[in-house]
Amino acid sequence: MSHLIHHSRGVLSHLPSRFQRSSYPSAISIRTMSGSASSPYAHLAINADRLNSTLHETCELGNAHRFGPGPMDTGMARLSLDDADAQVRRWFVAEMTRLKCKVVVDQMGNIFATRGGKNASAPPTAMGSHLDTQPTGGRYDGILGVMAAVEAMRTLDENNIETQYPVAVVNWTNEEGARFPKSLIASHIWAGLSPLDSGWTLQDVGNQKLTMKSELERIDFLGELECSHKINPLAAHFELHIGQSPFCLHAAHSFRLPLNRTRSMLEEQNVKVGVVQGGQAYKWFTLDIEGSAAHTGTTPFYARSDALLLAARIMIANNALAKKHNGLASTGILTLQPGSVNVFPSNVRMTVDVRHPSDEVLDALEKDIKIEAERLAREESEKGCQLKWTTDFVSPKVTFAPACIESVRAAALATVGQDAVMDMYSGAGHDSCSTSAVCPTSMIFVPSKDGVSHNPKEYTSPAECATGAQVLLHAVLNYDTQRTQ
Repeated sequence: MSHLIHHSRGVLSHLPSRFQRSSYPSAISIRTMSGSASSPYAHLAINADRLNSTLHETCELGNAHRFGPGPMDTGMARLSLDDADAQVRRWFVAEMTRLKCKVVVDQMGNIFATRGGKNASAPPTAMGSHLDTQPTGGRYDGILGVMAAVEAMRTLDENNIETQYPVAVVNWTNEEGARFPKSLIASHIWAGLSPLDSGWTLQDVGNQKLTMKSELERIDFLGELECSHKINPLAAHFELHIGQSPFCLHAAHSFRLPLNRTRSMLEEQNVKVGVVQGGQAYKWFTLDIEGSAAHTGTTPFYARSDALLLAARIMIANNALAKKHNGLASTGILTLQPGSVNVFPSNVRMTVDVRHPSDEVLDALEKDIKIEAERLAREESEKGCQLKWTTDFVSPKVTFAPACIESVRAAALATVGQDAVMDMYSGAGHDSCSTSAVCPTSMIFVPSKDGVSHNPKEYTSPAECATGAQVLLHAVLNYDTQRTQ
């Protein structure tokens, strides 16, 4: 027996061709696993048109970086706690209230919308992600996870489903760490991994007069509820996300690359759903380099302490060392002083992002990077420079909960079948990495074209979005039926 993801007529008629119904099947088949037909929820199907329409309509709030003539041919610039983020947050609260959810906001602006269940006093099974984006972001990273959760709630509501336990949707604050430079900080604080003040005092990278707390106050999302899993617990956390890489990260601490480097591994293998087992470790650092500024036309090379030249050499060394360790190292922000055409810089501040599937190898990579940077500052920087390292954020390797993984796997197999499902690890950090420290957690990946993300052109087809939402809904329902408390 097969079931169908429902499509309402006319909802997407205003969309360009790549988003319209002709771009994907009129109905998406869901294969039923052996034994799943007896589930009281086996008939439930999300509305694919409604999901995709809502996703793109809400992306009008913060859209930017046009790359084509179509109405959806833009990316996003909806940074955490900016005006567009405030608008989409208000939309989310209104929609969840319409669906008769109890909505609360905590001290970090995390929004929890909870739908009751038979055991109404128990903590909810949550579906969470984020609505903030990178400055040059796309329409799917984080946003799809929240909109799919909203669609799941709509489906439960219109089918009058009473789950055994409450179900919640969570919008986590500042997942990206783009405006306030600590990713996952709000979920980290909720999980007890960072103190509240470490979030409240974070400064806007473009205007240090603004902090997370001041901006939460400004947009009226500084909640009174303590940001703590002890005060506001979740029974489990599920997150739908786009797959953000052209490679597949395996448990054996290795990167498996597609044969065709222009496609992602999910696309090449015709995988529709990634069952995420956990996430790799990563660390963020700020490196301050102090040299001495002088005239570019009158100062010979041997007499220079050029902070920018040293920064360039450190970046090249970081890249080589990361390749040696089969990891990753990147610099995303670099600022310098004094900033004059004919003065080489005296001071450079740069970020360093290092990642590896193994905590131990990541530590070794960090050690090698710092040793080599000191050598370069001492021996290959003419008169020399001084270095100061600050550790901004640490996210250890994460292993997700078997019960949540199996709930996702069962939903994926029922939706797309064995051949279209792959186990994998996440190369990026997610709020689920934070929640996994204090409650059972897993994630669902769906393909992103060519593995592209953090880019206006990131793209996941309407059919793939719908598949992910269907798996998310049924993963949560699977878990709900297995819960005992």
